[in-house]
Amino acid sequence: MTMIPRFIQIHTLHTYPAALLNRDDAGLAKRLPLGNAVRTRISSQCLKRHWRIAEDRFALSELGVPMAIRSRGTLELIRKRIIDGGVTEKLAQAAVEALRDAGLVDKAGKKIKGDEALKSGQAVLMGKAEIDYLVLRCTELAQNIADESALRTAVAKMVKDEKKNIEAIKHGSGLESALFGRMVTSDVLASRDAAIYVAHAFTVHEAQVENDYFTVVDDLNVESGELGSAGIFDTELASGLYYGYVVVDVPQLVENLEAIERKHCFDASTSPEKRALAGKVVEHLLHLIATVSPGAKRGSTAPFDWAKFVLVEAGDWQPRSLADAFHDALPTATKDNDLPVRQRAIDRLRDEISKMDDAYGTSLARRFMALDPIEIPQAKRLNLQDLATWSANIIKAGTLQEAAADGKHEGAR
Repeated sequence: MTMIPRFIQIHTLHTYPAALLNRDDAGLAKRLPLGNAVRTRISSQCLKRHWRIAEDRFALSELGVPMAIRSRGTLELIRKRIIDGGVTEKLAQAAVEALRDAGLVDKAGKKIKGDEALKSGQAVLMGKAEIDYLVLRCTELAQNIADESALRTAVAKMVKDEKKNIEAIKHGSGLESALFGRMVTSDVLASRDAAIYVAHAFTVHEAQVENDYFTVVDDLNVESGELGSAGIFDTELASGLYYGYVVVDVPQLVENLEAIERKHCFDASTSPEKRALAGKVVEHLLHLIATVSPGAKRGSTAPFDWAKFVLVEAGDWQPRSLADAFHDALPTATKDNDLPVRQRAIDRLRDEISKMDDAYGTSLARRFMALDPIEIPQAKRLNLQDLATWSANIIKAGTLQEAAADGKHEGAR
């Protein structure tokens, strides 16, 4: 049977010292009880947010696919753009209120007057192509219909009649929803199943936190000889080695990007070019996962780190995390002859992989990047660029046969 890269699994280890990476509602580092210890964690929402907005040559925006806007004020944006198109404020207001009432967003502001009437109850993710289309159609209608009531009726009919056209816009919902999904209660917008599944990252050892007490000096008071400070504050900082896990559902990603039913993703009739963009997305995503750091209080903690270890597994079996390797927290107190915590973490991962392979058999192609001289069962060592390129190529090719044969008897190099 031909092996296909139905799922791409990405495992990482990142080190962050003295940082506040993700805060809870009390301003403290987020935590997670796991096994025999409480850990610090980074939420999946936080990770995805930073990957989405990152700006470098591997930014998602560099892929040439329309992005999206997440906001409660999207209707206000549409109204302003309709006015910019030469429509009066009253007609523009009537048009967007008709969009709201037709179910474009929830109707939280239906009984509210003024600008707040256009605010949705929650932030809605809309693709820029969807916004462009609605602005164009509303502008066209408003330029031909001068009566506000008649315009409302026309816009409502347009939304009903053109729902399929809105759904059919290629990349209409934006790259973010193609990757991370979009759940909507709208009668107009289409929901989108996520193609990228992101776990909460957590420390492989017990939480290591410290309260940072600090003061703010008042320069003018110092010059005048006064004692004291302008403020006394404290915050929580945490340090740790974090395990991260991401899964790419390749057929779902191809469906979201190319409007091809997922069941036909790897059909012989589906051209490799139809999977090329999905491969490019994963290539960029690997760079972002490895090099983009989350973190509050960036100015005072500089919480930037590149992954010390990245393992990519590709195959057609259901995904499985390696988090259980750290169910028992790694001890941070070491003896003189103990290995560094990072080496011990990788040893745990390697042992977990070996046990899983023994129990289930090996049905995955593996490649990894590491700073340390290590070996991973049936995996070939690559640098990050080659690792990302390999991932993109197997998705485009739609097969793991060559990849599996290439790495079957090879250890780390």
